[in-house]
Amino acid sequence: MIEKFVALDVETSGLSPARDKIIEIGMAKAEHGNIVSRYSALINPRVVLDPRICELTGITQDMLKDRPVIGDVIGDILDFIGDLPILGHNVIFDYSFIKKAAVDVRLDFEKQGIDTLKIARRLFPDIPHKGLEYLCGYFHIDMGRAHRAYDDAVSAMQLYCRMSELKPQEPDFDELITLRYSVKRDTPITSAQKRYLTGLATMHGLEFTEDIDALTKSKASRMIDMILSQYGR
Repeated sequence: MIEKFVALDVETSGLSPARDKIIEIGMAKAEHGNIVSRYSALINPRVVLDPRICELTGITQDMLKDRPVIGDVIGDILDFIGDLPILGHNVIFDYSFIKKAAVDVRLDFEKQGIDTLKIARRLFPDIPHKGLEYLCGYFHIDMGRAHRAYDDAVSAMQLYCRMSELKPQEPDFDELITLRYSVKRDTPITSAQKRYLTGLATMHGLEFTEDIDALTKSKASRMIDMILSQYGR
């Protein structure tokens, strides 16, 4: 096994790192199978959550409204991880959201990782489902609060340990994969766009479900085009 790593998980407002936002992050720093430090935080995405996300995670809009935005805590997140590899179930998903948040504030985040999903697929092909919840049930691992970031991070860590106990001679447990995700930095909405959107909303009696100050330049441009196509100037 890799003896030192950070198990992590993110809950998000959707599946696309380019469009969607982190709403919760949980991390457990592990050494020799023991948790030595932990990090858990709710994140204000500054967007309205899909009701399906609230139902899945138990995280509500009200729980997030006074929480920090990701740009305010991404430095702390990267400091917690440091130079350790990261572990997760389908770890590229979590990595891509964290990297996007890092790039947006001009920080680097290049990592090697351990993917419990890939390990399970290769070593246990006869298990019918490979989702984290199913595998934890199969291996009798208590998940705590499923679909909450910290609990899922710890569950992935426990799954890694359990699988290595069952097949200790396999090379998967001491090999790291290089994580790759290409991402562009978001440019914030311009002052001119903000004034134009506000004016269009007033003119046409519109109410935005998103915080205008949190929009990117490209998304603001799409919103302006959509309003003009529907309502005119």
